[in-house]
Amino acid sequence: MKQTVILGNIITMDERKPFAKAALVRDGLFAYVGGADEAKALAGADAEVLDYGENFIYPGFLESHCHPYLAGDRAIGQANLSQVLHTDYPKYREIIKEFIAKNPQREIYVAAGWIENKEYVTKAYLDEICTDKPLIMNTGSGHSMLLNTKALAWAGIDAAYAKKMGYDQVHVDENGDPDGYICEVPVMEILKNLPSTLELSKEYLLEWQKIAFRNGFTAVSDAGSEAFYPGAVQAFHELEEEGKLKLRTYAYLLSPDNVEDPKAEVARVAADRAKYSSEHFYVVGIKAFLDGVTEAHTGWQNQDYLDQPGYHGLERFNDHDKMVELLVAADAEGLSVHVHSEGGGATHFMLGCIEDAEKITGDLDQRNVLAHLHFVTDEDIRRMGETRSIPAVPPLWTGKAPGMYEQEIVYVGKELADQSYPIKSFYDVGANVVFHSDFPVSPLMDIRYSIYMAETRAFPEALGVAKLATQRNIQEAITREQSLRAMTINVAYQWRQEHRLGSIEFGKIANMTVFDSDFLHDDIEKVANAKLVATLVDGEEVYKA
Repeated sequence: MKQTVILGNIITMDERKPFAKAALVRDGLFAYVGGADEAKALAGADAEVLDYGENFIYPGFLESHCHPYLAGDRAIGQANLSQVLHTDYPKYREIIKEFIAKNPQREIYVAAGWIENKEYVTKAYLDEICTDKPLIMNTGSGHSMLLNTKALAWAGIDAAYAKKMGYDQVHVDENGDPDGYICEVPVMEILKNLPSTLELSKEYLLEWQKIAFRNGFTAVSDAGSEAFYPGAVQAFHELEEEGKLKLRTYAYLLSPDNVEDPKAEVARVAADRAKYSSEHFYVVGIKAFLDGVTEAHTGWQNQDYLDQPGYHGLERFNDHDKMVELLVAADAEGLSVHVHSEGGGATHFMLGCIEDAEKITGDLDQRNVLAHLHFVTDEDIRRMGETRSIPAVPPLWTGKAPGMYEQEIVYVGKELADQSYPIKSFYDVGANVVFHSDFPVSPLMDIRYSIYMAETRAFPEALGVAKLATQRNIQEAITREQSLRAMTINVAYQWRQEHRLGSIEFGKIANMTVFDSDFLHDDIEKVANAKLVATLVDGEEVYKA
């Protein structure tokens, strides 16, 4: 039996015993939480001791919505444009050219992290960089992309395809030919068809595991495991069998838009849960896209876009009866439904479906998740609480991002732009709020900045922007304790794992994250500059600064 004594300033997130000075870990589980002398006495002289001194120990942080395969791919398989804070097409060109020069063997080149703005670019921009091979420039959101002429031909995107898919998803020139800009369903199809292998997928997932640990996360949600590579679930399974997985992943498998047979889709997911689930990869539900994103005009709004009268966005999954059937069938299998719901119209639609599903099942504990929630009405905030649905909110997106905020004003108006991303209101109606980063769709996955921005509703000055100039919707600010809950015990509840994860208490898995800052009491500027000391999984250090 392996025993380890953990020493430091422990913030447990256990309401009955919120603070401690030591924890005893036996075979990966907390066997005691309390005083240092007592822990040492229980452990005996042969126990390992990890003494973090005056540093602060938290439950292992949990990420409620991210994309592991894509994260690994963008880290080592693609040209990274996310290092450019604002849209800078000359800089993008330099990064892409350098990546191509370093990877001449590749059949297709992909660059990711492009931020759209009012300057509209077409395939001509990419043709200037590369003419002999397909070149794709994907936005940070992953909901739209630009293709060069070779990439359009490789993907089979022509005038007939554009007409079939609709010009809101495949943009065309004055002759009706695709101009290189596509979004939503065509993007997802391309991402799934990019050249990859099972071995490469495993390499990406292991790289992602390193990223998560060095950012202080010990367990995550994979929001759409097959979205970017159909074999990702098999890759997780093989890594588990090889003993290489240490990061626990709670997966939502991807459903098609307006799925033809919801019951059959749930049966498929339930079968995959039985086949692939293990200690470090466990299927907890189904992921569906309701809409896209506002910056691509595909977020499903409650009203028309100001710059496109008569158009309120793209309704991807909009069949009420099929969604209700999906929710009911999932609930019967103990699965939850996790949806991408960016615009207010999508959220309003989904809550109506959940209300009807709950009337059928009588189950008010389905733990269905609505992620992103850019614009939400007061009525739908109230309904979120009434249905006990889980709002997955992005504190890292709450500030006025230079360029993007001005874009929102043009698209939806200043009033809505200034009311973006509620958080406090969800807490006020009793909802189980969880934070997400959506990494790598968002280039930041930062515990410190999440706490900072949830309190200040502004970007930290460490990112090179003036704090007050980016502050937005300050009435939606929340407390430090609420932020910590939204990254620990509340996420464990989302996964139905609150008995195993999310707090430091007897019998739970000994996952911990150590920082040099007291997130509950230190000055907020100090919080933003805190240093990660270590990440522990099952009582063992998996990352040490």
